[in-house]
Amino acid sequence: MDLGKISERPATALNWFKNQFKSKEELDLLNGPVGKNLFYLSLPVIVINLLQTAYNLADTFWLGQYSGEALTAITFAFPLVFFLISLGMGLAVAGSVLVAQFEGSGKPEKRDYAASQTIAFSALASVVLGIFGYFFIGDIVGLLGAKGAVAASASGYLQIISIGLFSMFGFLVFQSLMRGFGDTVTPMLLMLGTVILNIIIDPLFIFGWWIIPEMGVEGAAVATVLARTFSLCIGITLLFKGLRGPEISLSEMGPDFSFFKKMMAIGIPATVEGAGRSISVNALTAVVGWTFAGPIIAGFGIGIRIFSMIFLPASAVGRGVESMTGQNLGARNFERAGETAREGAKYSFLILTFLGILTFIFAEDIASVFIASGQENSALIANTGAEFLRYVAFSFGFIGILRSYNGSFRGAGKTVTAAVISIATLGLIRLPIAYIGSINIGETGVWTAFAISNIAGATIAYLWYQRGTWRQTVTDKEKNTGRDR
Repeated sequence: MDLGKISERPATALNWFKNQFKSKEELDLLNGPVGKNLFYLSLPVIVINLLQTAYNLADTFWLGQYSGEALTAITFAFPLVFFLISLGMGLAVAGSVLVAQFEGSGKPEKRDYAASQTIAFSALASVVLGIFGYFFIGDIVGLLGAKGAVAASASGYLQIISIGLFSMFGFLVFQSLMRGFGDTVTPMLLMLGTVILNIIIDPLFIFGWWIIPEMGVEGAAVATVLARTFSLCIGITLLFKGLRGPEISLSEMGPDFSFFKKMMAIGIPATVEGAGRSISVNALTAVVGWTFAGPIIAGFGIGIRIFSMIFLPASAVGRGVESMTGQNLGARNFERAGETAREGAKYSFLILTFLGILTFIFAEDIASVFIASGQENSALIANTGAEFLRYVAFSFGFIGILRSYNGSFRGAGKTVTAAVISIATLGLIRLPIAYIGSINIGETGVWTAFAISNIAGATIAYLWYQRGTWRQTVTDKEKNTGRDR
């Protein structure tokens, strides 16, 4: 046995892993193989999204160890946090698209100005949304079906998140600007540090330790805000110094409402899309919350967290498609931009279908991780989460198709198209089927609605793309409009 070769294997594997992450300087989004460049651009975003989900799963895990009641409370709170952030999502999307297009067209001054304006308006938006969230968002918890101590815990969690909303939303904007620039590795490394910090301090604030009092559900919120503040400070410092991406400056952050109008032309439909998706998730939570008992709600909470983690590769590829499309349209590489969407849809479908098969096979083992076995109704909660996953597993691949084509629409500035497809999928297909199904066949009717809507959404996006929307985008760009008509 050659011990020298064996000892070299870990180092070889580590070097291979490092080589899969390419810096901005190593990537040429305007030339070379589309599939390969899209892979290298999207891989760090996949890791970021997985880390984001690990962030949420850490809360779910520790609160599941704390109590079933805490787990139920966070099931109600998570969708409302998403709703708050989605209201400002349009600014992040607009900033990413504009930075990508200016980067692709070789206009660094306009790119930096777009980044500075995006940060400025995002800060203002987060203050307004934070005030709204602190005073009003907790009242919505009761409308979703939360009661008593569960409602109080969920409301307390949301108030703390609202106070620190800029730390959460600001880091999301930083990621978007860097992605538009073509650097997805730097946000990934920052996110890794944030998740590690959150995992360490989460149990300290939930269970209490030394001088830190036991805070339960609210402790998870405090840990989240502190960890995100840490990452935001580093990200903003990098942007001000221009070390890794666009270089922002205070002199260019004075509100430019003519530029804001341009951002809103792209951003409002993206906000509508994000808010529509969030409202759909909250409405589904309300359907489950008002119709079923606490263990079913908690099981649904576990299932939806895992579901969100599984399709993150599709979301990442969609964001990669968005950035590559924006840069190639800025450089007037129209055919390459079109090829990007098709490659993204193909590979996302294959990867997510494989993950769906694994999820179907190991559904019970996966769901059981997030609830302590000794707790009341732990078996019912775990079985509910596993049942949900098995119903939706074989539709995962279709999410990849939907996200890729919607990413292409957004990168082209056609955020209205992406919004219409998302709202139709979630609001006009998933929600009505879930409501009717919950009444007639119970919780399995809700699970079935997810599978049907995933397949329907992919079909709508593909057919919309094929009917000539892309060719119309090219025509618009050649006329230097770049907007939906």
